[in-house]
Amino acid sequence: MDGHRCRFCARELDETFVDLGLSPLANSYLPPECANAAEPTYPLHARVCRACGLVQLPQFEPAASIFDQYLYYSSYSESWLLHAESYAAEMIVRARLGPASEVIEIASNDGYLLQYFQRAGIRALGIEPASGPAAAATAKGIPTRICYFGRDAAAALRTEGHRPDLIVANNVLPHVPDINDFVAGLRILLPEAGRATLELPHLLHLIEGIQFDTIYHEHLSYFSLATLETVFRAHALRVFDVEELPTHGGSLRLHVCRTTAAQRPSPALEQLRRREEVAGLDRPAIYRDFQAKVAAKRETIRDFLAAAQRAGKTVLGYGAPAKGNTLLNYCGVTRELIPFTVDRNPHKQGLLLPGTHLPIRDPAALIAARPDYVFVLPWNLKDEIVAQLAEIRAWGGQFVVPAPELTIIS
Repeated sequence: MDGHRCRFCARELDETFVDLGLSPLANSYLPPECANAAEPTYPLHARVCRACGLVQLPQFEPAASIFDQYLYYSSYSESWLLHAESYAAEMIVRARLGPASEVIEIASNDGYLLQYFQRAGIRALGIEPASGPAAAATAKGIPTRICYFGRDAAAALRTEGHRPDLIVANNVLPHVPDINDFVAGLRILLPEAGRATLELPHLLHLIEGIQFDTIYHEHLSYFSLATLETVFRAHALRVFDVEELPTHGGSLRLHVCRTTAAQRPSPALEQLRRREEVAGLDRPAIYRDFQAKVAAKRETIRDFLAAAQRAGKTVLGYGAPAKGNTLLNYCGVTRELIPFTVDRNPHKQGLLLPGTHLPIRDPAALIAARPDYVFVLPWNLKDEIVAQLAEIRAWGGQFVVPAPELTIIS
């Protein structure tokens, strides 16, 4: 995207989607001893390509500096594990998988998903660039390659004799700097009768729910179905089915095959194409309105925190997700407004959030502090979190969920 050119079609990008100012990398958590060190910040300015519709950020850091030491471990979310288990059970039936089958997952993290295929007696292989999660997967007995996926990795796997019946790529395409290399790799690795499924947040939900906090530097691209179909078509692949999922504030699960494969397009695919057209994703107005809606949402969040402070109420955070760092930095939240946050992931505990430098503590610290409000940063997991923290109701504590609208749950 040098000179602000589209990372898919190379057209010049001259249309702003939203400008969230300067922000540090959302996953650049700091040790306490670095609290006073200079912290690099980069423009968080998303643009939309007029030619292919891809909403995107420029890449400021090489992937290796972000993902080699990645601190996100999928298995710390119970609801995400249930989602993975349910998907595996469904795909074993739909793709008729058995002992002779192979499943390859790209960005397999800590083996959160492949463990369910393995338990069913199906061969599984993970591709994961982050060494920590990859080691956790290997410790579970899930074979895992530590590498980035693209043409070269796909060609090497084919040479070794891999012919996966199913390729899985969940929440990875938005993070990929070279979309064409990644999708070309899918085409190389996918057999004629195989299928790939990809899950990723849906741009339509981002716009309708004003989910500005899902925009961060490590999340380079934001897709509509129309743009995804254009991308796959360019690499002799096609979408033949789509499912709408509640995960991550509203996601798509695409079922993809080779252009020449036998699968027929589903009714759900045609319905979603029409819905995007009706919503106006092919027209500039929907993108130009977004900045004003984001600014209004920021004021709502700031007004709540300021009112709580004036009333002498304590607000503590729950979670340390990347999206939370976009929200806190864009809204100018300080430790006076939210003194600390907590997270179940022990790899993040003891560190500071980038930009705001809120300390990340064990969830026990939140219970000990008895706050009036718990500000839920991973709002897509709000039901799971409210259930886990039911005891805060004992002292009249309430939950604050910032999306889709700021809501107080008592």
